[in-house]
Amino acid sequence: MVRVPGAFEIPLAARTLAETRKYDAIICIGCLLRGDTAHYDVIVNEVTRGIGQSAQETGVPHAFGVLTCETLEQAIDRAGLKMGNKGLDAALAAVEMANLKSVVRRSPLAVRKSRVKGDRNKR
Repeated sequence: MVRVPGAFEIPLAARTLAETRKYDAIICIGCLLRGDTAHYDVIVNEVTRGIGQSAQETGVPHAFGVLTCETLEQAIDRAGLKMGNKGLDAALAAVEMANLKSVVRRSPLAVRKSRVKGDRNKR
């Protein structure tokens, strides 16, 4: 676990970790609360863009667990109370993507065959 001073720093920390090639996936968790200025929109866009860009350029899956909330109450609810646990959801997505990459690395045809079989079952 790596802590950063704010959400804006999440993409750089994620990329730094991904570039070490020591991790099968990176889980980006944070929270942005809307304030009275446009600052929120700018930060949300940059954090989202930066995490996506890091994942694409490093090839290491990055799970997006950054909450974008209107209020502190909403953030608490989305972090494990009334509205599920978005951090857990991000962790599960990271595991799933790391597993997918592993399967594709071992045998790219296994993914194709699996998909073709699934398509045939739908008919």
